[in-house]
Amino acid sequence: MRVAALMLGVIGGLFAMLIGFFSYGYTELANQHAAFADTFGTVDNPDLIRAASFLAPLLAIAGGAMAPARALWGGILLLIAGGLIYYAFGFGVFTMFPIGFCLTAGILAIAAGKPDEPKAHF
Repeated sequence: MRVAALMLGVIGGLFAMLIGFFSYGYTELANQHAAFADTFGTVDNPDLIRAASFLAPLLAIAGGAMAPARALWGGILLLIAGGLIYYAFGFGVFTMFPIGFCLTAGILAIAAGKPDEPKAHF
């Protein structure tokens, strides 16, 4: 289960990174060019989008990487990343897989009760 959490977390983080690149770029473009913002619309809370664009992929990849050694901590980071993606970007065609991967990886990591190493994580 830990390896599955590692793989799903890293893949979810990479997908979240793509969403973050485009979302951060959209907020910057709308901020820099008023004609673009008038044509395509603005974002209600650009600071939330920018913070989530950076933090969600970082938490997902770090949580996935931590899952084999520290499953509880990695699982918590993965659940936070999935929740942050949902809160900032909503549930849509481009966000459903990163949200699903991060939440599934977080549940798998936390459910891995016995550690592979002699050091307990609970």
